Amino acid sequence: MKKLYFGTAGVPISAKRDDSKEGVRRISELGLDAMELEFVQGVRLSLEGAEAIDELRKKLDVKLTAHGPYYINLNAVEPHKVIASRNHILSAARVGWRAGAVGVVFHAAFYLKQPADKVYRRVKKELKGLVKSLRAEDNEILLRPETTGKGSQFGTLQELIKMSEDVPGVMPCLDFSHMHARQNGGLGFEDFKTMLSDLEAALGRTSLDNIHIHLSGIEYTEKGERRHTTLEDSDFLYEDVLKALKEFDVKGIVICESPILEDDAIVLKEFYEGL
Repeated sequence: MKKLYFGTAGVPISAKRDDSKEGVRRISELGLDAMELEFVQGVRLSLEGAEAIDELRKKLDVKLTAHGPYYINLNAVEPHKVIASRNHILSAARVGWRAGAVGVVFHAAFYLKQPADKVYRRVKKELKGLVKSLRAEDNEILLRPETTGKGSQFGTLQELIKMSEDVPGVMPCLDFSHMHARQNGGLGFEDFKTMLSDLEAALGRTSLDNIHIHLSGIEYTEKGERRHTTLEDSDFLYEDVLKALKEFDVKGIVICESPILEDDAIVLKEFYEGL
């Protein structure tokens, strides 16, 4: 991509209507340039509606991503839950691709007290199958498992970097807020630089030129993430993230998941552009 594009996780609060097409329009009006289609409660956008969104986002030069349903666990014990998880990801990927989304984000799995390497192998097998299915449909959307905020969830940065090495068509979504919460805080500028260095070393410069990032404030306990908060109401050093992104000349999409969505997205964009 040409630069970092900043936007919101879903339709901006100030949009006239809570629908994705109006959300894209409002993003442009606000001076932002990206939006994530939120399918977190299920994919309820038709293919025809997706095509209308694609036409508008091209006209307004707004970048789109998608977020799959929350109820995904590719490591579920029950076979029907794994099948449902596959279908949730495929549905989000198909509609997202038709809308012009470049990637679909999802929380891939829970460990369920199983060895991490066993869970990794199972998730890897599932993701390979999903990529194969999508490519057979000429769907080139990237699958982006997200770094997760709790120790019970599959999705450390190193797991997702390795997964991206092992499965073409998979790249990580870097939720820096989740990573901060997962280790009970303390992340700063040097940590963020190390993460970006690790990403580039394993996956090449293209991983920094087409990055997908989630940012917000975060509240956490000893078990990890509790909830997203505003940037102001958190000890998460978001400014240090943006400084690291600037130093590495990172390009791609930054999605704000703050409760006040566009207000904090504008804070992120303006701080970054002021560096």
